[in-house]
Amino acid sequence: MPFTQHEQQQSNSAQNITPKTRFGGEAMKEPRILAIANQKGGVGKTTTAVNLSTALAAVGKKVLLIDLDPQGNATTGFGIRRSSLRVSTYDVLFGEADILDVAQETNIPRLSVAPSSVHLSGAEIELVTEERREFRLKEALDRPLPYDYIIFDCPPSLNLLTLNALVCTHSVVVPLQCEFFALEGLSHLTKTIERVRKAYNPELNIHGVLLTMFDKRNNLSGMVANDVREYFGDTVYKTVIPRNVRVSEAPSHGLPAIVYDMNCPGAKAYIHLAREILKREKTMMGGSETIGAAA
Repeated sequence: MPFTQHEQQQSNSAQNITPKTRFGGEAMKEPRILAIANQKGGVGKTTTAVNLSTALAAVGKKVLLIDLDPQGNATTGFGIRRSSLRVSTYDVLFGEADILDVAQETNIPRLSVAPSSVHLSGAEIELVTEERREFRLKEALDRPLPYDYIIFDCPPSLNLLTLNALVCTHSVVVPLQCEFFALEGLSHLTKTIERVRKAYNPELNIHGVLLTMFDKRNNLSGMVANDVREYFGDTVYKTVIPRNVRVSEAPSHGLPAIVYDMNCPGAKAYIHLAREILKREKTMMGGSETIGAAA
């Protein structure tokens, strides 16, 4: 049956819809993917994921933060109620939802979050019997998307959720708390990254090591920082995240520290970190990365 004039106009309009018009004028692109990972808990991993994502958005980058931690602290850190979620990163892992349907816009311009749900707690067991279990996220994200950066907040363990993130990640940011056992387990993480690079993802590398919870009043913090820099050299970021009460308070208000109190030392440090990461990105990508006006 031939189209009516109205139906033909609708058909022509549909054919003229492009990714750029469908996503608010934002053209699709191949995003850079960074994973915030350390199998040691309590090192500032989620705090870094939340505030780095916010800082990158603040300097003009379109960012998607993917919460892969079953605890969901990155999700609640943006004031998202997990009890009200219909779909989450769990559904992306098992092919039951598209990442663009799961992503939720935050109150921060250019920043979206793919939230975690309690179902992720059982994902590790469920993935064991799945085919291509290591490639679930890669298959979901390996296409043009309306983001400049995707940031993974990984769980504090080297499990299948973390492995999925590493398989599709370009670079890993490793938060390291300035304490006596800072280097404990780090060799295991670096060996895991090397194994993943050889077996699944030849592009994978360590973007940098981030010193967190630094207390200048404590001599031990300075000693640990010096030891880490001596061991890892230029891989360690110049920016150091200080121990800061305002940064600790921010999640209870459902806000990143940069929004909660942008003048506190912790927030300023994360803004400096975003600038340093973008400068390092420019070097790593041969000068193709733009830093943004705020840098």
